[in-house]
Amino acid sequence: MVVIGLGRFGGSLAIELTRLGCEVLGLDHNPKRVQHFADELTHAAVVDSTDADALAQLDVPTFRRAVVGIGSDIEASILTTSLLSEFGTEHIWAKAVSRQHGRILERVGAHRVVLPEYDMGERVAHLVTGRMLDYIEFDDDYAIVKTTPPVQAVGKPLGETKLRVRYGVTVVGIKRPGTAFTYATPETVVQAEDVLAVAGRRDDVERFAEID
Repeated sequence: MVVIGLGRFGGSLAIELTRLGCEVLGLDHNPKRVQHFADELTHAAVVDSTDADALAQLDVPTFRRAVVGIGSDIEASILTTSLLSEFGTEHIWAKAVSRQHGRILERVGAHRVVLPEYDMGERVAHLVTGRMLDYIEFDDDYAIVKTTPPVQAVGKPLGETKLRVRYGVTVVGIKRPGTAFTYATPETVVQAEDVLAVAGRRDDVERFAEID
């Protein structure tokens, strides 16, 4: 995996990938940043990522996965993403600072665009309303939330609550205090202190998390 741009986003991502057991080549034009991460990553190097020859010397075209974490220099972000696309990199993730920037990155070859500020703002907005404890939105308007149970479900087996019929959601997991999440079944009796993992369409899970 190659991570280009070792700022706050790219640097933390590179460290986490390393912790997960990935071999990471970290690249940045700033020598101080590269020096900071040199002992943390598999390899780190100073490079102008808009220079195709410089990237080739570091064997970047041989990497199947790449993350472009450049945010402050939009031109460099776009040019770097375009070069990776020309190299034939199979999976290109790129950070964008605006939706317009993201659309351009997609046009020049990014397979997945990440907008950290926008995504975090939307996620927090969901968490400060209702009973949600965590929120993950997927493609096609699908989401999974971690939430506390509504009063109407407490003390009953899930099969009797008819939550899917009433709200269009499915309880896929349940966590009791002091235990790990486990699969939920129709026979699982919900307790007030439980935490539920609930899946469904975004509007449905949001509505479910707002009921008392």
